[in-house]
Amino acid sequence: MSIEEIRNGSAILGIEFGSTRIKSVLIGRDHQVIASGSHEWENDYVDGIWTYSEEAIIAGLQASYADLKSDVLSRYQLPLAKIGGLGISAMMHGYLPFDAGMKLLVPFRTWRNTMTGPASEKLTGLFSFNMPQRWSLSHLYQAILNDEPHVKDIAFLTTLAGWIHYLLTGRKVLGVGDASGMMPIDSDTCTYNAAMVNAFDRLVADRHYPWKLADILPSVLCAGQNAGTLTEEGARLLDPSGELLPGCPLCPPEGDAGTGMTATNSVRARTGNVSAGTSIFSMIVLEKPMSKVYPEIDIVTTPTGKQVGMVHCNSCTSDINAWVSLFREFASLMGLQTEAGDVFTRLFRKSLEGDPDCGGLVNFNYLAGEPVTGLSEGRPMFVRLPDAAMNLANFMRAQIYASMETLKYGMEIMNRENVAIDCVYGHGGLFKTEGVGQNYLAAAIHAPVTVMETAGEGGAWGIALLADYMVYRAENESLEDYLQNHVFTGMKQMTVSPDSEDESGFNRYMERFVSCIPAQKAAAEHFRN
Repeated sequence: MSIEEIRNGSAILGIEFGSTRIKSVLIGRDHQVIASGSHEWENDYVDGIWTYSEEAIIAGLQASYADLKSDVLSRYQLPLAKIGGLGISAMMHGYLPFDAGMKLLVPFRTWRNTMTGPASEKLTGLFSFNMPQRWSLSHLYQAILNDEPHVKDIAFLTTLAGWIHYLLTGRKVLGVGDASGMMPIDSDTCTYNAAMVNAFDRLVADRHYPWKLADILPSVLCAGQNAGTLTEEGARLLDPSGELLPGCPLCPPEGDAGTGMTATNSVRARTGNVSAGTSIFSMIVLEKPMSKVYPEIDIVTTPTGKQVGMVHCNSCTSDINAWVSLFREFASLMGLQTEAGDVFTRLFRKSLEGDPDCGGLVNFNYLAGEPVTGLSEGRPMFVRLPDAAMNLANFMRAQIYASMETLKYGMEIMNRENVAIDCVYGHGGLFKTEGVGQNYLAAAIHAPVTVMETAGEGGAWGIALLADYMVYRAENESLEDYLQNHVFTGMKQMTVSPDSEDESGFNRYMERFVSCIPAQKAAAEHFRN
């Protein structure tokens, strides 16, 4: 069947730009992955800004697609010349301003930057709505406050997914979920909140810019709407070999939060998911608005425009990766050759032998600032009590706890708000080792956590599903019903409930973690190059 789908061009392609990997997946009509490709990359820290260069973005897109093509040829002995639909997803938020000729005015400022504090605070007060530092409008207003000369020349402001989509289609559009990370969305109209757009225009009126906010933002589309077709230029950009034919439809470009919700069937009210990779965030689809504004909780939307409470943390697995790399270097020194995947699995399983509170060890995985805990800069930091039980199991448990400690800090607010949660799905690399990250997350958020067999596929599969929904859904079939009835029915999954001993232990660990936040702040202030 896969061969025929590739031959007749009915397979669906999804591409997602993650923080460390650009992944491409091709799915068949049964929604299973029939081929995949990827490209590893890393952000750069240039002049105090986390960024990816334009050249790296385009080269990464082409390399990931080329790897997919190679996989198709290897598996099926067929070239990939035609596809039935395409979706682009990427890291949300950040700042990509273009002039009228679509020239990028300043280097891409990613979500990881915590440099917009004054703007974030001002806009939060103006809107009575939490405006995090990483949101596109916070970046725009901070650039205005900084009197940056490029602002007057802005003709278009978008996200990474929105820019790639433009290059492939010529359309300046954005999926509502990704748009909700630029500025607040009105769920009733499924577009930007009109009152807040007007308030922003009044706020900057004295600057006399030649644009109004609505003029420079992408148009907003909901899941299922057609967002354009792959142009000849777009096809050549994606596949410089010239084999890929233009003309396939594209779904609205989405952010990694929306694709994570889709990939875990958590787009209905009272469901949620936790995405854990370079960053970690929880998404809980709300039944009703929260009682007040919390700076620790963002309000974004599902790909269909429903309100979602989001706790977003900048750091998750990067510090674990660094320590595992160190352990592998030591093993090599001792003459032992290791595979990264095997080392991760063994160390994760070893953590299960540790004390529930990590035995007096505390780890901060803060490679960047964490607004949830009030820190604009971060320094990875490992501390322990003098009489701590310093062993490998406790060390690894502390590393994994650290990957979700800031998330837990924010999720406790939702618990106090009595936000209804029927189920939470975990996805991303943290959950690949069965019964470890999943168990600890359940203890952290005091709720059952389910991991499905697609947990490792992540957002590339999620955006492929959104493209599939656009192409193949029945008339008037909701995304929620489409996923439940056609994609996830019968899918293998495993659910764990919180272990009371782990919950108590994680709570004790958190008391120590919170007590060390001033030390983390001092390290950021005084430990510099």
